[in-house]
Amino acid sequence: MSAPGHVARLRTRLGERATRGLVSMPGCWDALTTLLVERAGFEAGFVSGAGLSMAMLGRADLGLVPADRVVDAVALMRDASDLPLLVDGDTGFGNALTLQRFVRMLERAGASAVQVEDQTFPKRCGHMAGKQVVPLDQAVGRVRAALDARGDMLVVARTDALGVEGLASALDRAEAFLAEGADAVFVEGPRTMGELSEVAGRFAARVPLVHNLAAGGVSPTDDELRLEQLGIAVALHPLLLMGGLATGAPRWLARLGQDRSSAALRAETGVLNDLNELTGATALLDQGALYGC
Repeated sequence: MSAPGHVARLRTRLGERATRGLVSMPGCWDALTTLLVERAGFEAGFVSGAGLSMAMLGRADLGLVPADRVVDAVALMRDASDLPLLVDGDTGFGNALTLQRFVRMLERAGASAVQVEDQTFPKRCGHMAGKQVVPLDQAVGRVRAALDARGDMLVVARTDALGVEGLASALDRAEAFLAEGADAVFVEGPRTMGELSEVAGRFAARVPLVHNLAAGGVSPTDDELRLEQLGIAVALHPLLLMGGLATGAPRWLARLGQDRSSAALRAETGVLNDLNELTGATALLDQGALYGC
């Protein structure tokens, strides 16, 4: 059986990184945000653990969302869109066995790729202080477990060792992940252009490299062009949409409370027809009419 179209498109696109440049992946956490990313013309979306935790629980990225809730969210997103989705698998939600169960369920739900990392469980946001990583053999075992469990989807192997054990350790771990057969490698948290250049110089020509452009994080650049010049394959923007909502919503709500009307906000918040158009109301009504409803 051939790979699903969204998996095949992502795999092909990453293979063309040298000629077509990097893939920009804004964060999405539900069906609506997936549609927004797709409508804006992006080639893929990133389902981050932080986005899911903040949206579902109103809590920071500290490993609080259980595996089944991640799977359910991806299934709903896939039902709404064929956009390729890279999904944050955190640390595997326990051990290698729970990781394999998660990978199988996630692939059935419609993920195009899964990101597996080497933090201890429960993890924390990669740009927070105080994170820890598991021993190298256990980290490699996670990658091997994910590769053995997946069918067609890609496995992105992430290491957080740079901020814990230093750059040399992170490079060694990424090398081990690549030797294990990871489809892409993600060294989280380069703090200087020198560190970023060293990571890219070691791996960019050999395997797709992922870099995190979380606003306010430790990345030494926010510029995708600079990443592209280094040969980076994927730029993640995990909380762009969520940050926009969290920043804009207090102002909108304050204006509503002040004016007791939403009229002054229409240019920013739109109207019902805008949302109906985005979510396919006309097509759904036409489809229903075929069945007398």
